Amino acid sequence: MLFASFQPTGLWWAAPLGMALFFGAVTPRNAIFAAWLQGLVLYLLLLPWVGEFVGWYAWIALAAVQSLYSLAFGVGLRYLYRSPALGTTTTNIVVSGIATAAWFVATELLRAAWPFGGFPWARLAWGQIGGPLAWWIRLGGPALVTFVTVLSGAALAWLFWTVVAGRFPFFRRQLRPVQQASLLLPSAITLIVTVAVGLVLSQTAQINPWDENGGKTPTVRVAAIQGNVPRLGLDFASQRRAVLDNHARQTHKLAEAVERGEQPQPDIVIWPENASDVNPITSQDAAQIIGDAVAAIHAPILLGTVTPEHNRMVVWTGQGPMDTHDKRFLQPFGEYMPLRDLLRKITPLVDRAGNFQPGQGNGLVHVQTTSEQAHGGDIPVGIATCYEISFDDAFRTSVRDGAQLLTTPTNNATFGFTDMTYQQLAMSRMRAIEYDRSLVVAATSGVSAIVQPDGSVGQQTHIFEADSLSAELPLHQNLTVSARIGPWVEWVLAAAGLLCVLVGIMARPREVTSGRNVPAKKNNKNKKANSGVRQRTTRKK
Repeated sequence: MLFASFQPTGLWWAAPLGMALFFGAVTPRNAIFAAWLQGLVLYLLLLPWVGEFVGWYAWIALAAVQSLYSLAFGVGLRYLYRSPALGTTTTNIVVSGIATAAWFVATELLRAAWPFGGFPWARLAWGQIGGPLAWWIRLGGPALVTFVTVLSGAALAWLFWTVVAGRFPFFRRQLRPVQQASLLLPSAITLIVTVAVGLVLSQTAQINPWDENGGKTPTVRVAAIQGNVPRLGLDFASQRRAVLDNHARQTHKLAEAVERGEQPQPDIVIWPENASDVNPITSQDAAQIIGDAVAAIHAPILLGTVTPEHNRMVVWTGQGPMDTHDKRFLQPFGEYMPLRDLLRKITPLVDRAGNFQPGQGNGLVHVQTTSEQAHGGDIPVGIATCYEISFDDAFRTSVRDGAQLLTTPTNNATFGFTDMTYQQLAMSRMRAIEYDRSLVVAATSGVSAIVQPDGSVGQQTHIFEADSLSAELPLHQNLTVSARIGPWVEWVLAAAGLLCVLVGIMARPREVTSGRNVPAKKNNKNKKANSGVRQRTTRKK
C-alpha cells in the first residue's frame, strides 16, 4: 500500500491506509520484524530502476540497506508500545500515535542524512502529491508531510479497532465501552484536521500573490528542450556529441516555429543535465554549436555540462558562458564511488562511476533576459540538478537567496523506461508546492514537464522522444513558512520521537516479559497451591 502511493501509480490515500494496516497488525512482540518486513517490501518494489543496467544485485543491496532503517523504527516502536506511560486511556493512546509518527520522522531523517550523504528518495512525503496532505509541506517541509501521513494512518487504525473490532491490538487489552466512545472523537478530529488543513492551504494557494511592491505578478516565458539520446544504457557518455547535436537540433526547430509565429518567443531556454558532456569551455566545436543555438532562439540557454571536477549548469548567452551552478548533492555509486577499491573486486562496473566533487554555491544563477516583465531583465533561477531534488537544502538555499523560478535539469537515460523519472517528477511537484514557485523539469530523454506553483503539471513530454515545451510562468518572491523556518520542524519532530523512545525504554516495567506480567504468574502459583491443598484433603478423606 505504501508503494501504491508513489508515482506513477499515485494513489496518495494508499499510504495512510497502509500505515493503518501496519498498526492494526503490529504488537510489542512482532514490531521489529513487522517494521523491517514492511520497509524491505517497499524498497524492493520502489527501487528496481537502480539495477536496470547495473545488475539486480545493486537493487537488492540498496533495498536491504534501506530496510535497516525500518528495522530501527521497529525497535523504537517496540518500546513505545510496551511503555506503561502509553496505556489504553484516550490521552495516552493519542500520545502514542503522535510519538510513533515523530519516531518515524526520526528514522527517516537518519536515512536521508547517513551514510554517504543519505538517501532521501523514498520518503513517504513524495507519495502524497495529488492529495490534501501534500500541502502540509508549505508549513514544515517533507518531514511534516511524513508525520501527518503516519499520524493519519494511526487515526484510521484507532477508528477501525474501536468501532469494528472493539479492542486495541497494540496493547492486547479489551477496551471498555466508555473507552471506545472516548477514543472515537480524537480519532475523527485527527483525520479531519490533517485533511482540512491541507485543503485550506491548497485553496489559499490558488490566489497568485502580488509582488512586494503591490504590482502585478511578473511572468517569464520559459522553454524546456528534450533532445533525447541515440540509445539506452550506461554508454550514454560515449554518445556525448550526438546528445549535444540532438538538443541543438531541437532548439533550432523551436526557433523556426517562433519565426513562423507558431510558438511565442521564449525569454529563457533550459537544456537538461549532461546535454553537452562535451565541455564547451574547452571545446571550440561544442561552444560553436551552443552559440549557434543561442543566436537562433534569441534567448540565453541554461545547459548542463561537465568539467573534470564538477557536474555543472552554465548560463550561455551571445557573449558565451556567464553564471554557473556546480551540483552540490552528488549521487554516491554514480557520480562518485565510495569504497571503490573494495567494490572493484565485486564488479568492474564501479570504474564507470565518476569522480566528481560537490559544488560550494547556493544553487542560484542569474539569467539576463530582454523580458520587460522581469525585474530589470535579471531573473534569479534556483537549480536542483537531478538527484539534488530529493534534498531539502538544495532549493531552500536558493529560494532564501532570491530564486523566483526553479528548475530540475536531469538525465534519466541510464534508467530506461523504469518508474524513476516519474518518482523524480513527483518530488519536483512537491518542491513547487513547498516554495510556491514555478518549476521546469528538463530531461535528456524524459519526462520533461512544466510545473505550476500549485504542483500541477501544465505540460509534459513522453519518455525517449525529442520534444520541447514552452509556457508563461509567474515569478513569485514570497517566502513560505517552510522556506523561512528551514529544517527546524524536522529536527523538533525527530528529537521528540527519540525522546519518547528513550522514555519508553526507561519506563518499561521490569516484570514485563513475553507479553505476560508477574502478578499473572503469582495467580498461577496460587492456583497450583490451592490445587495441592485440595489433593491432600482428598487423600486424607
